Amino acid sequence: MENKKFVIRCRAIIFDEGKLLVVKHPHDTSFVALPGGHLEWGENIKEVLSREIKEELGVDPEIGRLLYINNFMDGENIQSIEFFFEILNSSEYKNIENITKTHAHEITETLWVGSSDLVTLRPKELWEDFKTGKIFSDQIRYIKNH
Repeated sequence: MENKKFVIRCRAIIFDEGKLLVVKHPHDTSFVALPGGHLEWGENIKEVLSREIKEELGVDPEIGRLLYINNFMDGENIQSIEFFFEILNSSEYKNIENITKTHAHEITETLWVGSSDLVTLRPKELWEDFKTGKIFSDQIRYIKNH
């Protein structure tokens, strides 16, 4: 177990008028991701989501249901676990360009994408559910990638 670690992230599913809010990060713009970030010591998973969304997008999220859990290996020594939550006040994210954000440098671009847009969203299983209209469910869905 030497040099092996877990990384826990929480991400927001911000859905409005048939579109999903996604972000590009400076370290790799070849794909888009749902906004969110890493858990810090002592935070619970809803606290981290609230903090990260406020820092990066400038709006306090109203956090709804847990929709997905994603578990994957991020290289040889890192196992990542992501929690994806529904955001209830999604319309408040429509015009965020001029809102002050303390961590705006962590995001290269924010985009509203539709199910027919040609983007690469990770995890791909969540993107497939979005494209087929199954992103919202009464069950928490578990994604496991190796």
